[in-house]
Amino acid sequence: MQRSFGDEEFKAFVLSDKISANAQALAETLKLWKQVSPSNAAQRALAYLPKDAHIRAKIYPVIKPRENSFVFEVGTDPAIFLYVDPTKTKEQFENTLAHELHHVGYGSSCPSKQVAGEIAKQSNNIQYLMNWIGAFGEGFAMLAAASGPDIHPHTFSKTEDRARWDRDMANFNADLKKVEQFFLNILDNKLNEDERQQVGFSFFGVQGPWYTVGWKMAVVIEKTYGRARLIECICDQRKLLLTYNQAAIEYNRTTPEPLAQWSSAIVEAMRRANNQQ
Repeated sequence: MQRSFGDEEFKAFVLSDKISANAQALAETLKLWKQVSPSNAAQRALAYLPKDAHIRAKIYPVIKPRENSFVFEVGTDPAIFLYVDPTKTKEQFENTLAHELHHVGYGSSCPSKQVAGEIAKQSNNIQYLMNWIGAFGEGFAMLAAASGPDIHPHTFSKTEDRARWDRDMANFNADLKKVEQFFLNILDNKLNEDERQQVGFSFFGVQGPWYTVGWKMAVVIEKTYGRARLIECICDQRKLLLTYNQAAIEYNRTTPEPLAQWSSAIVEAMRRANNQQ
């Protein structure tokens, strides 16, 4: 991740006044979080995964400089590192846990061996593209953690976090086109590996387009075709953009504010990858 954090930085962090002052709050937060049922959070995640998905993971509450939570080694020994945040409520923690558990469950079942094998036969550029389409998994996890398309993904969040999400969602069309240009540059072999990483990671942000665009596409697909169809798209990156475009056509017939769609160049690339004519 290109983030320096050696022994001296760690020592300074552990011995900082801020950590000492928060000791009691951190202990109380951990006690509160232990009341949350991992099984309930896992059920939220599994509701948006194929039937053969399973979730097995170690959960590590951590006190660290960066205030983020993440999954690690999903394919081998799944672990979830959860930043102990005294400002986060029990409901917020369960939402975060469900989000991260969705990533673990996805890793257990998606894509299928057949789909992975077919993608592996594609050109390098198509494989790079499929890999980055998988980043929309952040949006899928937001939907799963909320428990449905009609529930705001920041129902239990801080007011400022919900407001930030709503502002970003208002930029959905523009953000989709930004990601589209990234995809087109991959297809046209205009980016080297470092450039792909730099641009791709820029779309994570606090909760950038991988979250917002991914969530909106998932919601439109589920509301148009049902959850089973959405899960199929979640587990086969080749189908996601095509299915969203089809759903957006129907959605746009009923709204004065139409949603952006993926360009014909992207659609054709997806059809070829999916062996569709």
